[in-house]
Amino acid sequence: MNWIEVNGVGLRYDLTGSGASTLVLVHEMGGTLDSWDQGLGGLNNSRRVLRFDTRGAGLSEKIQGTVSWDDMADDIKGLLDALNIQGKVGLAGIAVGGAIAMHFAVRYPDRAGALVLHGPATGAAPDRRQASLDRAASVEAGGMRSVVETSLAASYPPVVRHNQAVFEAFRARWLGNDPQSFAAINRMLANNDITGELSKVACPALLTAGRHDSLRPPSAIEPMSKQVPGAEFLELNTGHFASVQTPGTMAQAIHYFMHGNGI
Repeated sequence: MNWIEVNGVGLRYDLTGSGASTLVLVHEMGGTLDSWDQGLGGLNNSRRVLRFDTRGAGLSEKIQGTVSWDDMADDIKGLLDALNIQGKVGLAGIAVGGAIAMHFAVRYPDRAGALVLHGPATGAAPDRRQASLDRAASVEAGGMRSVVETSLAASYPPVVRHNQAVFEAFRARWLGNDPQSFAAINRMLANNDITGELSKVACPALLTAGRHDSLRPPSAIEPMSKQVPGAEFLELNTGHFASVQTPGTMAQAIHYFMHGNGI
């Protein structure tokens, strides 16, 4: 692992593989670059793969105050520039990570070659906005442990706990999140809905949804895919955190779509 300071923030990143193309992986809210560990071998044997802890997550610099979608997209741009990765890249993201990847593609259309977005969390629906704000307040007051049971019951339900050891490790890692940073990202999601940007995506895109994802189910993601010009949709037998819950399934979907689009 490596660390680098770009766009005014210190980021932990990992760059592996070789090839002419580069794929950027963006993890879920509450996750880290480690969320891609199990599927990495299926992605970096024909291309370079760049993964990183988003600001506020893992071992990257924590968030003081607020954070914006622009900040998150600009961190990717800064990381690519600092590592001298030029031209268009593929991007794949999970949940909020998918929305960050989408926003990057809209903000920097000359740098995005293809997108795979799993359950992209582009904003909080009006009926869930207050719940996101309440969760932010809860973690600031009581830490991550105060919301772990309710959060993982929805995002990592028993039906996708195929390996208890993997789940327990994920839970322990999730508990290590910085409460202030986690709260800031929840507020970004609640206060700044970027769903309208889907129609501005100018590169090939695949939107996927997990059959067992109650937070971003296929019934919500398939209509979103129709807002993206020319996008494809695929329902997967997985949950919200697909890169952890079913890494092979998620990696296969990403690999074949990227390969088919020259990445």
